[in-house]
Amino acid sequence: MFFPQFRARRIRGNENFRRMTRETSVSVNDLIYPMFSAFGKGIKKEISSMPGIYQQSIEHIVEEAKEVKALGIPAVLLFGIPECKDSVGSDAYSDSGIIQETIRAIKSKVPGLAVITDVCMCEYTDHGHCGIIVDGDVDNDSTLELLAKEALSHARAGADMVAPSDMMDGRVAAIREALDENGYDKIPIMSYAVKYASGYYGPFREAAESTPQFGDRRGYQMDPANRREAFREAASDIDEGADIIMVKPGLPYLDIVRDMRNEFNMPLAVYNVSGEYSMIKGAAANGWIDEERVVMETMTAFKRAGADIIITYHAKDVARWLK
Repeated sequence: MFFPQFRARRIRGNENFRRMTRETSVSVNDLIYPMFSAFGKGIKKEISSMPGIYQQSIEHIVEEAKEVKALGIPAVLLFGIPECKDSVGSDAYSDSGIIQETIRAIKSKVPGLAVITDVCMCEYTDHGHCGIIVDGDVDNDSTLELLAKEALSHARAGADMVAPSDMMDGRVAAIREALDENGYDKIPIMSYAVKYASGYYGPFREAAESTPQFGDRRGYQMDPANRREAFREAASDIDEGADIIMVKPGLPYLDIVRDMRNEFNMPLAVYNVSGEYSMIKGAAANGWIDEERVVMETMTAFKRAGADIIITYHAKDVARWLK
């Protein structure tokens, strides 16, 4: 049926009818808020390329976590900036490491807020890469041992979920085995299953102080030109025990999000990464766009593409706008 019998504007012209026929909706329950915990006291340092996002010492992290919970956001994702870095990222798996201490503080002071932890080595190594360097390259299998130790230390500190982001082959299986063998079989894994070597990560590297000191991460993160490879990566992580799979970044890879939703009957997350956030913030600050409208359109795009979960630095604003 086509014009003149069909007139789409009959529905579009009435706000109530638009609401009733809306196909996609965004809820505060969809959101995870990333946070950067820094060693020390009295630290609240705004990230220059990410307005409104801070490196914070634990006491400030706890206060913001309380705000996050009050807004109804169900979970935070923690990244750590340690006091000292070394070649093997010792703070990543130390029982007294920055993330381990942050987990304990949040779980003690903000009960009911889910704490998810990033599991990777790049924030903790002095070379900035995601694993152990052997002959100028990241050695996959020796890195797996440290990732498993890191995830286990997070579980012991009280993490509700671990999220490996390193893109080492076999890391989900290694982490699952370590958790299960030590009595943490109920801790779920949210895998950065489809993570591209993206230029959109620039502001994050300032926030996490994780810029590689040599080379880049294209040897272990995915080529942005590849689509079919995403199916292999996600299928492998699911087979190894991932409970949630993730696509990262978000906006440039909405086709991949839809591919994952069509292919796998699994909870699906998308990471609305730092570069995406910074571009919107920059354009809004210059008056070029309506920030609320563009952010909410972006969140809707993620949901429309098939994501169940959205990890976003906009989470607090989105929660307020949804009220």
